[in-house]
Amino acid sequence: MTRTRAHRRWSIGVAIDQFFFVFAGLAAIWLAYLGFTESFAVGWWGILGFLLFWLLLAYLVLPRLHRILTTIYVPDYFIGRARTSDGLLGDPVNLAFLGDGEQIERAMRASGWTKADPVTFASSWRIVTSTLRRRSYHEAPVSPLFLFGRQQDFAYQQEVDGNPAQRHHVRFWKCPDGWLLPGGRRVDWLAAGTFDTSVGLSLFTLQVTHRIDADTDVERDHIVATLRTGEPAVRVDVIADFSTGYHARNGGGDSIRTDGDLPVVDVRAVRISAEAVA
Repeated sequence: MTRTRAHRRWSIGVAIDQFFFVFAGLAAIWLAYLGFTESFAVGWWGILGFLLFWLLLAYLVLPRLHRILTTIYVPDYFIGRARTSDGLLGDPVNLAFLGDGEQIERAMRASGWTKADPVTFASSWRIVTSTLRRRSYHEAPVSPLFLFGRQQDFAYQQEVDGNPAQRHHVRFWKCPDGWLLPGGRRVDWLAAGTFDTSVGLSLFTLQVTHRIDADTDVERDHIVATLRTGEPAVRVDVIADFSTGYHARNGGGDSIRTDGDLPVVDVRAVRISAEAVA
């Protein structure tokens, strides 16, 4: 009898929650429809006003709001997730490395990866035009994600079929001196690898962004496989169940899932040529 009552209370709560969720979604759609149609009512200036409203909302109001709120409820310590510039939880940290940055970059290049350009106005404009024209941009920049209070030190990527909207990519952060993983193991670098599937709008900020594939373990394993194939000196050890497997969303609102394993890639035996050092 107790189990039946608990089940009924849970079902009613879920039904009410789903009702308000759907109602809020429909209300938001109706509001957007009214705003769009009213923009046409005042002519082309209304369309310009609607565009300006979206720009202010997506790139000023919502990021500022997230930045304020996330300082309150997002933990300011390592939990196996990177953070966006707005403070939202980003992609899962799914790789660790032993070795120097030069050795990592040498191994990545030998395995068919290209270093991403830094984010500038010129590189941002180029990726926009390349995506619209479907022209290859192998060095396209990746958006900044933050770990240890700073954005990635560098990033590498692999474009798919000359389409800049689809690419494998991985960001790297140097670990602070003396820093240890939960459990006490030392590593030199942490990385977050995901696969971009298309270009769309962020669910949380409405900004234009890349959408990622939900199965981040596939991308993690792809990175490890390419490194093993491209650089024979690479060794890999896996910390099984480093974190609890979970389903969540990243900073753009995309679904992500992982089994929680953390491969530790050892590149200390990778030899650096004199030209690479220079």
